[in-house]
Amino acid sequence: MKNLFNLFAILLLVGVVACKSDSSASASTDAAAVDSTGATIATPGDLNNPSGEAMPAAPTGPTTTIEYEAMVHDFGEIKEGDMVKYAFKFKNTGSEPLVISDAKGSCGCTVPDWPREPVAPGATAEIKVEFDSKGKGTEDGSKQTKRVTVTANTNPAQTYLTISGVVRKPAAK
Repeated sequence: MKNLFNLFAILLLVGVVACKSDSSASASTDAAAVDSTGATIATPGDLNNPSGEAMPAAPTGPTTTIEYEAMVHDFGEIKEGDMVKYAFKFKNTGSEPLVISDAKGSCGCTVPDWPREPVAPGATAEIKVEFDSKGKGTEDGSKQTKRVTVTANTNPAQTYLTISGVVRKPAAK
């Protein structure tokens, strides 16, 4: 019985120490990492990934480079309930096929659609993003900013595309 109690005490102590080291590690990653092209790099526990979820795995194999025409789109002011669509155009500027393994919206109202087939070197394609403004507006206008995390065989493996705008709810009669 005494040995069982000692084992329990040791496991409890290890758990407490592990929790403390996790919190200090996340505190040191509060600043967003940015690569040489200005793209934001996502890491678990940083401000760009506050949930600390595991990031989707990048495709294995050779890496390539991607260049977006724009990484941010402002859709302006819309009425609550409108669906807004935008296509982020990009080019595979590397020498290997570009494989996008995942594109994930920051919430359920932001849905990306990306090429499932490899994009050849020098070829262009697009990631279509649809934003549903239902329940997002106020009479004064509610500023909305949503992100799409794109995971591909690039360095960094994750980059962000951003849509933003103002959602206005019609005035109550």
